[in-house]
Amino acid sequence: MASLRDIKKEIDYTVNEVVYDCYLSLGFHSDKQDEIIAIMQGAVDMRNNLMELVNNPAEKHNPSLVRKHYAYIRAQLVERTEELWGKLSEICKFE
Repeated sequence: MASLRDIKKEIDYTVNEVVYDCYLSLGFHSDKQDEIIAIMQGAVDMRNNLMELVNNPAEKHNPSLVRKHYAYIRAQLVERTEELWGKLSEICKFE
């Protein structure tokens, strides 16, 4: 099983990539600033929620449930990140 440190680094790295892409998009689409900033705020909220889940597992003494808990966190990270990038790509679509 991966360490908590690795999971936290993975969450931080992924959220940093989303925020970086948002900053980059602001340079090209300054007219859509409010929507892009909302995506950045969503990424930060996602990071805070996932870190809360990582730091407070439901069952600390049952290794099987702990593994399932962290697998759920990783799945949520991927799902929510793809959702945020999808929203960003819809906002930045050239018409």
